[in-house]
Amino acid sequence: MNIGEISKLSGVNAKLVRHYESIGLIPKVGRSDSGYRIYSENDAHTLKFIKRARNLGFSLPEIKQLVGLWRNRSRASAQVKSLASSHVKELEMKISELQVMRNTLLHLVKHCHGDHRPECPILEELEGAGQR
Repeated sequence: MNIGEISKLSGVNAKLVRHYESIGLIPKVGRSDSGYRIYSENDAHTLKFIKRARNLGFSLPEIKQLVGLWRNRSRASAQVKSLASSHVKELEMKISELQVMRNTLLHLVKHCHGDHRPECPILEELEGAGQR
């Protein structure tokens, strides 16, 4: 199938398909006599795998590891679990950081009058005046 077909089938846009090929997430594909890339069902399956991993927030280096583990039928599931567990810890840290940001902004919004007065605790905080 051509790049448009695999893009439609996998849900991965053509630009990303080419990028994933260039960084080795999917193997280099064959070309037709006219130079067009020719993809297989297996390539589509790999692209769907990559897309699901991206949707779970895995980075490209992590996805490269996951694809390698997925292809390696003699791998230990402990390797996969370890990678996923590390990713969960990263997500939990990001969630915690986002909650702190949200709480700070909620506090600032609550204390801003939002009227005709020029005083604004939000701008003062961003300026650093709130830390004096």
